[in-house]
Amino acid sequence: MTTNERPVGELHNPVMLRRTLDLLAPALAEPGATVLDCTLGLGGHSQALLSTFPAARLIGLDRDTAALELAGERLAPYADRATLVHAVYDELPEVLERLGVPRIQGVLFDLGVSSLQLDEAERGFAYAQDAPLDMRMDQTTGPGAAEVLNTYAPGDLVRILRTYGEEKQARRIVEAIVREREKEPFTRSARLVELIRDALPQAAKRTGGNPAKRTFQALRIEVNGELAVLERALPAALEALAVGGRMVVMSYHSLEDRLVKQLFVAGAANTAPPGLPVVPEQYQPRLRLLTRGAEQATDEEIAENRRAAPARLRAVQRIREAT
Repeated sequence: MTTNERPVGELHNPVMLRRTLDLLAPALAEPGATVLDCTLGLGGHSQALLSTFPAARLIGLDRDTAALELAGERLAPYADRATLVHAVYDELPEVLERLGVPRIQGVLFDLGVSSLQLDEAERGFAYAQDAPLDMRMDQTTGPGAAEVLNTYAPGDLVRILRTYGEEKQARRIVEAIVREREKEPFTRSARLVELIRDALPQAAKRTGGNPAKRTFQALRIEVNGELAVLERALPAALEALAVGGRMVVMSYHSLEDRLVKQLFVAGAANTAPPGLPVVPEQYQPRLRLLTRGAEQATDEEIAENRRAAPARLRAVQRIREAT
């Protein structure tokens, strides 16, 4: 049965849902509160937010048109309180301005690849299935993974695998890619997976799960500009957050989590020069950390949804306006 043939409600088991709702609850209980789901996906978190907070309005963003269509079906009972927008989440300032929403009370980022993208083999995200090497979250624009593999200079491919995939064997893999693409361009994932298996030394293949995992992650991040988009989107979301508003971010690899941690920790620190007897308002923290470090899913949650295993959740509350 394909994804489009399944009932919409069965499409997505939201990660760390109860914790997300608990963290956002104090900001969304009042009438007129607006929550921004920056990674709508199949609408699992959004459905729970709308049903749990009947006075809240929701704005949902996604770059994936297929996800937007399915989420729209799922959220149809809440159509009077939900606005779904085709946009990448770093475009949130323009979206909020267009909708006439100057401040929001809640923000959710559930980063990484959606269930739809993983489960639809033809999207090319899952290394366990043979598929076209695409990996675009928005299939209406931009080059796919095959173009990256077939056209990027070797040095750029090494940098991508090392930086975005944290792949220690990047040079060895890229040498094999360059050698093989000269014979025939890459078009499908199975050939790339086989190449990676053959290129790696035995010791590297015995640890860390599927040996193609890091390369596929790196290509996906490059194709979708994920880290650059996130670097722009996180501060923009905090800027849109009202005083008292709350923001929850779930990350699925260390590069994302590092960006989130750095921004949250910096916002929760005072920036006064040392030695001041009284810290002026402009140096006071703008954020309050709501989680101690990064929280992880419980064993029960992981047993119900294996995709929760790598999730790292952080949350903050905005406690003052910028000066």
